[in-house]
Amino acid sequence: MQDITDLSALALSAAIAERRLDCRTVMAAYLSRIEAVNPRINAIVSLRPAEALLAEAEEAERALAAGDYRGWLHGMPFAVKDLSEARGILCSFGSANYADFVPDYDDIHVERIRAAGAIIIGKTNAPEMGLGSHSYNPVFGVTRNPYDTTKSAGGSSGGAAAGLAVRILPVADGSDMMGSLRNPAAFNNVVGFRPSFGRIPSLGSELFLGQLAVNGPMGRSVADVAALLATQAGHDPRDPLSLRDEDLSLDSGRDLSGARIGWLGDFGGYLPFEPGVLELCRASLDVFRRLGCTVEDVPPGFDMARLWQVWRTLRHFLVSGGQAADYADPERRARMKPEMIWEIEHGHDLTGAEIYAASLGRSDWHRHVAGLFETYDFLILPAAQVFPFDAELDWPKAIDGRTMDTYHRWMEVVIGPTLAGLPVAAMPAGFGANGLPAGIQIIGRARGDRDVLAAAAAYERATDWLARYPEF
Repeated sequence: MQDITDLSALALSAAIAERRLDCRTVMAAYLSRIEAVNPRINAIVSLRPAEALLAEAEEAERALAAGDYRGWLHGMPFAVKDLSEARGILCSFGSANYADFVPDYDDIHVERIRAAGAIIIGKTNAPEMGLGSHSYNPVFGVTRNPYDTTKSAGGSSGGAAAGLAVRILPVADGSDMMGSLRNPAAFNNVVGFRPSFGRIPSLGSELFLGQLAVNGPMGRSVADVAALLATQAGHDPRDPLSLRDEDLSLDSGRDLSGARIGWLGDFGGYLPFEPGVLELCRASLDVFRRLGCTVEDVPPGFDMARLWQVWRTLRHFLVSGGQAADYADPERRARMKPEMIWEIEHGHDLTGAEIYAASLGRSDWHRHVAGLFETYDFLILPAAQVFPFDAELDWPKAIDGRTMDTYHRWMEVVIGPTLAGLPVAAMPAGFGANGLPAGIQIIGRARGDRDVLAAAAAYERATDWLARYPEF
């Protein structure tokens, strides 16, 4: 049974489709693995009863025998991030205010995952309302890093990333506003992909102003991630900003020789890094050189302090609007984490002129980055500024002697691609002397998702980092 959970998602899919493995055996193998491993890391929450899941697996096997093949996820176990709705399963958002919320609908990308044949087994853990890149909350507690269970698995897709690392999930969904697909990928030595804004449609009460967060795939390989992206992506009229359908199939043999790589690093000393992280990420540039790429350091060329202020303003604005009803209720407000209240109250203080000025700043940043892509094919950044930190901390208060003045300042390295709406693959960069993983961001041109995945696949072929996983 252990061998089944070691299979990549695509290999597992092929084994089911070709009737080399039956769906019930697959489900039983994963449930056995979850029972053995999950209590130590707390990646999967709201796990459905085994009897119901095995019955669904048997039904999937009967459908397959009758010629009803539903898609590449047919009969495969899947846990949805606990920030997305999955019909009939608790969706707590990591908040005590939603500890009994069971939706009667799926978010759009969950609909598509289910339609492709997946069996939804439960949810993956996340921080309260997705705030903070550390997956702990008052409903389910903390998710721990499988490379060292005293450390954080990151977030907000920390449960998904940790679950992939220990082989209790074949593939996973996540979401990303401030690095929530990228930081946990780096912390757990897996692949995370932040698609272009609009690539994956989503339901929401506010459809036009919230242009920072996206849903996206995570996996143990680039090929698995590309397959899930193709399932999640595509226009839906319920999301007016969703992009048209495109070919997102993986160009797995792309030759990168001659590609031009720009290394952004620490933006000329602007960003602090825990000793060892920046050096490890910089060393990964040798992989691109061996692939025939030219690699150059890129000077900042933009006021990064201004970019941080742009980020703070827009994030305050969106969080305060989205959580306004809960904040207005004193009982619900009392159950909110301090960081949430901080975001909301700063949002209340904003003027329309300040929000407009932030949008202008974001526009200037977009133009600056677009100019960089006239010279470079891809830009590279570290995916996090620290190695996985103590799981009992709420967030790192300092990096290399520099105090972090907000709960999310330690993740500032991820805001650039978000604000430009660009596709990003988070890929492993190896392991530090402490045995903990780090990762890089491979950033592509606007809507160049397929190109970024092709570059990530070439990088994956030239390394063996994804073949290393924690012993559990």
